[in-house]
Amino acid sequence: MSRIQADFLIIGSGVSGLFSALKLAPLGSVVVVTKKADYESNTNYAQGGIASVFDDKDKFEEHIEDTLNAGAGLCDLDAVKVLVEEGPTRVRELLEIGVPFTKDESGNLDLAREGGHRKHRIIHSHDRTGSAIETALLDAVHSTPNIQILENHACVDLITRHHLKEKEGLPLRCYGAYIVDTETGEVFPIIAKKTLLATGGAGQVYLHSTNPNIATGDGVATAYRAGAIIKNMEFYQFHPTSLFHEQGNSFLISEAVRGHGGILREMGGRPFMKDYHEMGELAPRDIVARAIDDTMKKRGESYVLLDITHKPANDIIQHFPTIYERCKKLGIDITTDPIPVVPAAHFMCGGVATDLFGRTNIGDLYAVGETACTGVHGGNRLASNSLLECVVFAQRIANDIQSQGKLDYAKETTNIPDWNKEGTTNTEEWILISHNLGEVKTIMSNYVGIVRSNLRLERALRRLSLISDEVKDYYKRTTVSLDLLELRNIVKVAELIVRSALLRKESRGLHFSTDYPEDRSPSRKDTIVSKNLG
Repeated sequence: MSRIQADFLIIGSGVSGLFSALKLAPLGSVVVVTKKADYESNTNYAQGGIASVFDDKDKFEEHIEDTLNAGAGLCDLDAVKVLVEEGPTRVRELLEIGVPFTKDESGNLDLAREGGHRKHRIIHSHDRTGSAIETALLDAVHSTPNIQILENHACVDLITRHHLKEKEGLPLRCYGAYIVDTETGEVFPIIAKKTLLATGGAGQVYLHSTNPNIATGDGVATAYRAGAIIKNMEFYQFHPTSLFHEQGNSFLISEAVRGHGGILREMGGRPFMKDYHEMGELAPRDIVARAIDDTMKKRGESYVLLDITHKPANDIIQHFPTIYERCKKLGIDITTDPIPVVPAAHFMCGGVATDLFGRTNIGDLYAVGETACTGVHGGNRLASNSLLECVVFAQRIANDIQSQGKLDYAKETTNIPDWNKEGTTNTEEWILISHNLGEVKTIMSNYVGIVRSNLRLERALRRLSLISDEVKDYYKRTTVSLDLLELRNIVKVAELIVRSALLRKESRGLHFSTDYPEDRSPSRKDTIVSKNLG
């Protein structure tokens, strides 16, 4: 195909992308681009649930306060109010779409509790909430004729004035994106009136991550190259409890296990969380992750234990069927055995800077979900606010676009050239990609993990700069492929995380520096990086 035109281009097929597609379909044609099968996303791996106020004993003000407390003084209050106050309506919509949220014996939503929450407000579908939401949204999307999903396609670059044949005097605006068919290698433009980045996180920047392999920071890297403002990338949340097993890939052991009474113990059996925080196992994630990291380092151990064996076996299996089955396959019976766990890269709190309607500083370009930085999460995401953010801000993007009335393609789109691959060749040097990727992951895990220092960060940046130069040279002379695109994006996101971390001269939230362990100014200050395009 030489080119496609659509009213709306959505890059990413997680909950934010699919919910956006459903909301925009009544306004025009929608094309959703996804790198793998349409169901593969961070959403699909979200176990815990979606936080929202549904209990008569709970209040918006309490959810807001819990979010602000977790965010370490960096949350945008207006964004948090939007999230919390518009949340219940969006959750009810998910119910109407067909998401099978778990209910109690009285037929009411079964509300769980997770770390950082003072009240039971986690709506869930057992311990596979993300998968349940993704399945229901996909069913709805597949039955909507105005939506086209392109599987096995990836974004190469956003189309802006810099790609046009005539560009003088034009504002910074997005006209769509160059897309590659990862099965055929063909690159073509999708021209759109509005483009939405919904590509999820970047957990593959680190060696250990709870994210799927496709979480390579594509939206952030692509937006940065196009001139978007990127915010607060130093705040990468490590999930405190990822399964540690030699034969098993990183697998998230949900926050809900601790919310249900799970106890963190040293390998000798002693509980240790009360040594670090009065809320114990229910302390915010950054505190729990650092406590586990500190305990492992002090004792020279490779993992700690998460113990829920004091609960009745039937109760454990009923609440956590997925975790039970996954662990059982690896020889761990969580009803009788404590679970070996370690922290793993989990959620990107920073991202493409947006306003309260998902708008970026690039005209006609929106960002939503984990790719975006709305200000909701601040320096540390409160558990189960992420899925809520996806649906709340997807709706607000649709509202903003609808309020603009009749949309037309920008007249400049007639100047968009076809993709030019002259001077590039197919190469069999895939060892260069895998080697560079392994280097980046090792550098980030060793120097830019839970505990940081200026010395480590500066060392990381020097090494990443060398790798970045190698990748740029390789990219210029090599035919586009998915592996190469992902490496290019991972290196860029890694650089952005390190640069942002070096700019923050304090310890706050998820960013803990041994050089500034107590330096926390009371004022809210975001870390901003952007590419000067002239």
